[in-house]
Amino acid sequence: MDIREKVQTAAQLLSQADNIIAFTGSGISSESGIPTFRGKDGLWKQFKAQDLATPAAFSTNPKLVWEWYDWRRNIIADKQPNPGHKILAEWNDLFSSLYVITQNIDGLHQKAGSENIIELHGNIWKLRCTKEGTVTEDHSCPLKEIPPICKKCGALMRPHVVWFGESLDTKLLSEAVKMCSKADLMLAIGTSSLVYPAASIPMTAAESGVKVIEINPESTPLTPRADTSIRGKAGDVLPEISDILNNIIRQTKGREK
Repeated sequence: MDIREKVQTAAQLLSQADNIIAFTGSGISSESGIPTFRGKDGLWKQFKAQDLATPAAFSTNPKLVWEWYDWRRNIIADKQPNPGHKILAEWNDLFSSLYVITQNIDGLHQKAGSENIIELHGNIWKLRCTKEGTVTEDHSCPLKEIPPICKKCGALMRPHVVWFGESLDTKLLSEAVKMCSKADLMLAIGTSSLVYPAASIPMTAAESGVKVIEINPESTPLTPRADTSIRGKAGDVLPEISDILNNIIRQTKGREK
C-alpha cells in the first residue's frame, strides 16, 4: 500500500470515529523548529541529561539548571504551531471528543487552539514551588530572576516538568488511560514509542482494540500494532488526511439530503 492509499485509509477510519485521541511526541514539535532530545541535532548531544534534568542536578546547582531551562524557553518562545498542530485544533469541532495526550512540554498545542490537553511530562512555561507544590504560569523571556523564588513563601521554584528519575503524575496517567478506554481511534504522531511509561499508552490502546493510525517519519515499535502506519511528517500528512476527510463528510451529508 503506497502513502496515498494509507492516507485514504486513515481518513476513512477517522470518518467512522467519534472519540479521538491524538498522542503526540517530539516529532510534531521538531517541525516547528524545536530541537528534540533523540534526533541527530538533539539537545543531549550538547548537554548531559544527568547534569541538567534530574532532581539531583537541581539540588546541587539550581542556578545552572534554571539557566539551561531559561535558554530553552527562549528558543521555544518565538516558535509557532505548524500545520500538524493546527489540524488537530481544527478537529476540536469535528468530533464528539478529541483529546490531545502529549509528551511535549512546549505548549504549542495550546498555542494552536487545542482544548482538551493532557501534558504527561509537564509544561516548560509553568513553575512549581518546591515547598508548597503550587504551580504558576510564567512566559517571561528571559526570566526576571534565576533561580526564580516563590512569591508566597520564598522557596525555590522549579520547572514544572518531569525529570529523569521522576515518575509521571499518577492522576494524569490514569486520566490518559481512562480517555483511551473510551476512544474509537488513536493517532500516534511524531513519537518514537520508546519512552515509558508514556509509550505504553498507544500500545495499550492497540491491544484493547482501538484503531491506531501512526504518523512518523520512521518505523517504531508501535508500527506492527498500528492499523495503518504512514511514513511522513505530521505537518504534511495531517492536512492531506483532513482534505480527504472533509470530502468524505461532504459526500455523506450530500447523500443524506
